[in-house]
Amino acid sequence: MANLTDLLAQKAALEKQIEQTQREEKQKAITQVRTLMAEYGLTASDLSARTTPKARVGAKVPAKYRNKATGEAWSGRGLQPRWLKAALAAGKKLTDFSV
Repeated sequence: MANLTDLLAQKAALEKQIEQTQREEKQKAITQVRTLMAEYGLTASDLSARTTPKARVGAKVPAKYRNKATGEAWSGRGLQPRWLKAALAAGKKLTDFSV
């Protein structure tokens, strides 16, 4: 059975070998990517371009429900507003507020 010193030496040798292999594989991958980029005429900006339209963050959504008495509206997303909760608790139906 190996003693602690031998095991630690093996561990250090393995870690060194792992780092070397990682560097070599990374370099190989970079070379492959550069070759493909040259072959297809790609640039770095081509790699970051999105293929699908970017969702508009914070864009307004049309109202689905409106309180006719006060004009308050709710898109149907997120938590229900207080006015709608109160009306529903009072016996109204959600469809009563549909736009």
